Amino acid sequence: MERGQVRTENSNKPHGFGLINPETFSPFPKNPVIASFFREIGRADELGSGVRKLMKYGKAYGGSDPELIEGDIFSIIVKCPDFEARQAGDTKLRPESEAQVRAQVEAQVTRRILLECAEKPLSSAEIAFALGHKQLSGNLRKALPDLRKAGLIEYTIPDKPKSRLQKYRLTDAGEQLLRSIQK
Repeated sequence: MERGQVRTENSNKPHGFGLINPETFSPFPKNPVIASFFREIGRADELGSGVRKLMKYGKAYGGSDPELIEGDIFSIIVKCPDFEARQAGDTKLRPESEAQVRAQVEAQVTRRILLECAEKPLSSAEIAFALGHKQLSGNLRKALPDLRKAGLIEYTIPDKPKSRLQKYRLTDAGEQLLRSIQK
């Protein structure tokens, strides 16, 4: 094991020399009798499937194709991400940054709240229930004040924000945004 890669080597009776290309690769068993026996008892896949799987999963997990080098010594080099860099906050290893995911979640919660409040004024508990939650969750608890500050929803009883009868309704700006989202 080395930084950023795993390398394995073993002695080999080569069928060819150099880098194995999966597109032009033709499988060749090193020991046909043993290979046939293991395929018959179900302990080995189709001949050559290991190279295909190694290329498929090696790229998915390591970010680049593994290298298979045939010669008197057969070598496999599998790249792996630098986990120390990832722990230090290197976001290039992630398919989407946390900020993008957070923005998508907030947009989805906003849209759903606006849709529910368009029908009739709802309490925070009714909004949570309409969105499939048993109670007010973190995203909803954060979204309601944000939507009020943005002027998209408003209290039905503005003088008593802590009232047990308090509900939320759409403002004109909220209705306009909802119409533009639905188009």
